[in-house]
Amino acid sequence: MTPTGNKQKRVLLVMSSVDEMGLSGKQTGTWFHELAAPYYILTDAGYEVVFASPQGGEAPIDLLSMKVPFTTPYTDRYLKDPVVQFAAKNTRKLRNINVETFDAVFFPGGYGLLWDLASDPFAIKLIRDFYEANRPVAMVCHAPAILRDVKKSDGQFLVKGMNLTGFKNDEDAEIELLHHLLFSLEDELTRRGANCRMKANWEANVVVDGALMTGQSPASAAPLAEALAARLKA
Repeated sequence: MTPTGNKQKRVLLVMSSVDEMGLSGKQTGTWFHELAAPYYILTDAGYEVVFASPQGGEAPIDLLSMKVPFTTPYTDRYLKDPVVQFAAKNTRKLRNINVETFDAVFFPGGYGLLWDLASDPFAIKLIRDFYEANRPVAMVCHAPAILRDVKKSDGQFLVKGMNLTGFKNDEDAEIELLHHLLFSLEDELTRRGANCRMKANWEANVVVDGALMTGQSPASAAPLAEALAARLKA
C-alpha cells in the first residue's frame, strides 16, 4: 500500500525520548551523525522528513556524538541549520501521527531507544504495518533492537529467517557499555531466528531483506539513507 495524494514522498524519522542509560546515569540519546546524515541525504533527494519521538518535543542527542572524532560534514551542516535544529526540538508525538501519510520510516540509533522505542506498542505496530505494506523500514546501529518484539500478523516474529544487521556485542564491548544495556540487540534478534550479518567493528554494512533495511554502526547511516533514497525513487 502506497500513500496516495502526496506529490512529495515523506519519511518519518523516529528518535528516542530517553537521555539516560537506565540506572547507570550515563547520558545518551540519538547518535548525532545517524540523525544528521539521513536527514540531509533524504531531503537533498527531494523527500520530506518529519521528526517524531514517543514523548514529542525536544528529543535528546548523545553528547559524546557531538564531539570530535564523531562529528562529520553532516553534523557540521546540522549545527549551522536553524530549521533542522528547530525540528529536532519540536518533534511530533509518535502516537498522534497519521502514519498512513508516510512512504517510509527511518530509525536512527543511540542507546536511549532500548529503554523506550523497543517496548513502545505504537512503534512496534508501526514497523509491522509498514513491513507488511512493503513500505521501507530503515534502522541503523542500535535501532534494530526495536525489532525484538515485532510480530507479523500471523504471530511469527518478524525477524525469523530474515537477514539483518545492527550494532554487535563486540562493538558494545569495545566501548565498555555492553554490561550497561537493558538487553543485547545481537543476542535477542538471534534468539528470535534472525540471520545477523555482521562485519568488522565500525565497518560500514547495510543489509536489505525485502522492506527491512538495516545498518550496523554509525558508518552505515549514510549508505543506508542513500539506499532508502534510491528505493523511494523506484
